[in-house]
Amino acid sequence: MQNMTSHIQFARAALLEPFGLSDSAINNVLSHIQLGAVDDADLYFQTTRSEGWSLEEGIVKTGNFSIDQGVGVRAVSGEKTAFAYSDDISMASLMDAASVVRAIGAQGKNGRAKVGKALSSKASKLLLPRKLYGMDDPIASQGSAEKVALLERVEKLARSKDPRIKQVMAGIAAEHEIIYIARSNGQRSSDVRPLVRLSVTVIAEQTIAGKLRRETGTGGGGGRFGLGYFDDAIIEQYVTSAVNAALMNLEARPAPAGEMTVVLGPGWPGVLLHEAVGHGLEGDFNRKGSSAFAGMIGKRVAAKGVTVLDDGTIRDRRGSLNIDDEGNRTQKNVLIEDGILRGYIQDNLNARLMGVKPTGNGRRESYAHVPMPRMTNTYMLGGDKDPAEIVKSLKRGLYATNFGGGQVDITSGKYVFSASEAFWVENGKIQYPVKGATIIGSGPESLKKITMIGNDMRLDTGVGVCGKEGQSVPVGVGQPTLRIEGMTVGGTA
Repeated sequence: MQNMTSHIQFARAALLEPFGLSDSAINNVLSHIQLGAVDDADLYFQTTRSEGWSLEEGIVKTGNFSIDQGVGVRAVSGEKTAFAYSDDISMASLMDAASVVRAIGAQGKNGRAKVGKALSSKASKLLLPRKLYGMDDPIASQGSAEKVALLERVEKLARSKDPRIKQVMAGIAAEHEIIYIARSNGQRSSDVRPLVRLSVTVIAEQTIAGKLRRETGTGGGGGRFGLGYFDDAIIEQYVTSAVNAALMNLEARPAPAGEMTVVLGPGWPGVLLHEAVGHGLEGDFNRKGSSAFAGMIGKRVAAKGVTVLDDGTIRDRRGSLNIDDEGNRTQKNVLIEDGILRGYIQDNLNARLMGVKPTGNGRRESYAHVPMPRMTNTYMLGGDKDPAEIVKSLKRGLYATNFGGGQVDITSGKYVFSASEAFWVENGKIQYPVKGATIIGSGPESLKKITMIGNDMRLDTGVGVCGKEGQSVPVGVGQPTLRIEGMTVGGTA
C-alpha cells in the first residue's frame, strides 16, 4: 500500500507542487467547468522525458533528448466533448483552459483548442493503481557511453553473422512518462510509465545472375523496463531475426496469387488480428453503428475455438498500463469467447452512452489529445494443434511468418496486409521463400474461416504502435499459428 501511495505522491511532486497547485486549486478549476451542464470533466497532467540514439556504419548519427509537459482540460456533455490544452502548467492557464472548455461546450458541438501561457467540493478519492512495472527512469538506467556501446554490440554481432550483411542500423528509444488525473467526481489517480525499445535493421547484398540484389531485415523489441533488459541473449535474438529475414529474402521468389489457404505464424502476425478485428471492436465505432461488429453481442462472429482478449494487465508489456488515460484500472477483457462476441473495449464516454462499464481502454497520445477507446495488448488464445502439423496440413498455400504494413476499413472489415516474410508450401513441405505477397480479406469473414489453431500462442517482442485519428499509442499483439481457408493473396508471380 505504501508503494502505491508513493506512486501518487511522486506524480504530485512532479506535476503539481512545482507550480503551486493544490487539491483546492484543482477543485476550483473543475467547479468552474461545472458551472455549465456537463456529465463529466477531467484534468490530465503529463510530463514526458524522451531520448533516442541511432548508430550507422559504426558512427552515432543522431542523438536527441526532449521534455514535453502540459495539461489537458476536458468536459463531456452527452455525446459532445469540449477540450483545451496548455503546455504551461499554472493556475492561470488552467482557468483559461476551463473558460475555453465552457465556451466550446456552450456552443453545443465538439471542439478543441490550445490555450497560451498567461469539481465540485467533493473530497478527493485516491485510486491506488496496481504496479505492473517499475517507476525508475529508463533514460537514467545507463550512461551515454553504455548506450553507445550497446548499439556497437548490435552492429558488430550483425556483421559477424554473414559476409552478405553490408549495412547495419541500430537504434535505442527510451521514455519516462508521469501522469496525474483529476476528475470531477473527486477521483485522483496517477501513473509512472517507463518505456524502451531497441531496433536493428540490416541490409544484405548478393549478386545473382550478374545482378546485384539488396534486401532488408528488421528485428527488435522492448517494454516497460530499463535498458538493462537488453542483455546478450536478447540482442542475439533481435539480430538473428533481422539477419535471417534479410538473407531469406535474397533467395525469395515472386509470390503466387489467387485464393488459397494461408497459415499465419505466431506472435507479430497478430497485427492482422489487431487491425482487422481489434479496431472493429472499439466502442466508439460500435456505438455509432459504423463497425462490422455493431449489434453483434452474443452472436457468433468467429469459428469455434477462437477466443480474443484485450489485456492491459500483463507485467512489463509495451501495451500494458496501471491505469488508462481516464484514471480507470486496466483489465483483462474477453472480446470473443469460443467464437461468440462478448463485448467491446470502452472509454468513459462511450461506455456511459452504451449503458455499460468502462473497460480501462480510454487512451490518448498526450495531454494535447482527447481520450478514445483504444487497444492495449490484443491477442488470440492458443488451441490444441501442433504448429508443425498445421503447416504439414497445407496442400498448396502460403505460410506467412511476419508482416509489414497494412490497413483496414472499419465499416466493412476489409483489410490489406503485406507479408514481409513468407513461404510457399506444397504437400505439407516448405518449398521456398516468397516476397511481394499481399493478404486481402475481411476481418469478420477471416475469423469464421479459421480451421486450425496452434498451441504456440506468443506475444510480439514489443514493437507495436497503433494509430487512430491521428493519435499513436504503444500496443502489443499476439496469436498462435493459425490456418485460415479461402484467403485472397495478391502476388507478382
